[in-house]
Amino acid sequence: MTWTRKQLSILSIVAITSFMGTFLISSINIALPAIEKDFNLDAVTLSWIVTAFLLTMAILLLPVGRWGDLTGIRKMFKVGVVFFTLSSVTCAFAPSGFWLIIFRLIQGAGAALTSTTGPAILVSSFPPSQKGRVLGISVSAVYLGLAFGPFFGGFLTQTLGWRSIFAVSALLGTFVVTITWKYLGKDQISSDEPKKRISLKGTVFYIIGLTTMVYGASIIPETKGWLLILSGIIALILFWQIEKRSPNPVIDTHLFTRNRLFAFSNFAALINYSATFAIVFLLSLYLQKIQSLSPRDAGLILVAQPIMMALFSPIAGRLSDRIQPRYLATLGMAMCTSGLAAFAFLNTTTPLWQIVSLLIWVGLGFAFFSSPNMNTIMSSVDKSKYGIASGSAATMRVVGQIVSMTIATFFFALFFGGEQIEKIDSAIFLKSMQFGFITFALIAVAGIWFSFYRGSIQRE
Repeated sequence: MTWTRKQLSILSIVAITSFMGTFLISSINIALPAIEKDFNLDAVTLSWIVTAFLLTMAILLLPVGRWGDLTGIRKMFKVGVVFFTLSSVTCAFAPSGFWLIIFRLIQGAGAALTSTTGPAILVSSFPPSQKGRVLGISVSAVYLGLAFGPFFGGFLTQTLGWRSIFAVSALLGTFVVTITWKYLGKDQISSDEPKKRISLKGTVFYIIGLTTMVYGASIIPETKGWLLILSGIIALILFWQIEKRSPNPVIDTHLFTRNRLFAFSNFAALINYSATFAIVFLLSLYLQKIQSLSPRDAGLILVAQPIMMALFSPIAGRLSDRIQPRYLATLGMAMCTSGLAAFAFLNTTTPLWQIVSLLIWVGLGFAFFSSPNMNTIMSSVDKSKYGIASGSAATMRVVGQIVSMTIATFFFALFFGGEQIEKIDSAIFLKSMQFGFITFALIAVAGIWFSFYRGSIQRE
């Protein structure tokens, strides 16, 4: 089937914004040692430069998905692009580590608006038989951002300083704002449909729960940290109970309790990102501290994983339109699990070719998991719930990323005792990293089970 000019424009806009967000995330990872030195930050505070962005995204993704279904996903997308661009400017001029974290919180809000509504816009603009194909292209753009980020982030950090990364993101955002307003169009919402109001009572507990859990994890093993984590879990349980009883909830809990395909696919995504997201964060520090590579050279090594993801995600997406996605996703999850276990054996003498080989293996596994899994989630609901399905999938991704960073931060706090990474003995750093990868591999084993036993999608 030939795509129309409008369809191609929409696909391009969503793909570019997908690229933009992950480019910023991956490029900042490689710049962390430079930021640490510039602002004199300890290891735990440094991790919040990444976590702050993810936390705001996680808080807003579910409400944004629901708001998009009721008020228009294209309108939400446009607002998100503007918000992201303006916050990139403020990050470039941050005067301290504290303010950079604050501006990253704001930047995460803009990213939440675009990443939730983007997949929903795509699947509503293309026929059901091509969902896997267009979602695969969008996912490929995500991984291209991850691929280019480490290299260009390292190059910019070395030549112009880490602030130039945010300046480039602001320029790219300005371009995206222009083409979005020109080509995306408006939402088609019937004026005859009754206006619904979302109950935000439960969302308050959701925000409190996520925030206290993430902050608590950053200060353990202190007793206060464990108490905050427990408080966060209780708040999330209250959120779920309120949503179950609400006539207009932020999240339809029935999708998780009565739709096995939807629920298991979301759980698989949560586990996958929980196990894999911190790979780049840990290895960027490992390559620069233990292997003594420059930011640019470390970025060249790390590019191996996302390149495989970008190359094979469209292929996996198209395959998932023909065969049951759960088989592809399960294969991909198993590959990620074995790769994570192998990363636990890195040491001071590990050859670079071995690290690149493992990154290629994990990247290929992630490609076979991600596109088919997203295809399953979007195929398990009807059109009226595309926004919440997209928001739920994005929430699982970001919460998984937060869990991954929280695990890494936990081991940093446990082994480093508040010291800067550059002052930590190499043996201690390696020990904390090995504990992290062992934990990630064990988590990923559960993802294999959820991927395989989710069930099969019903083709139209």
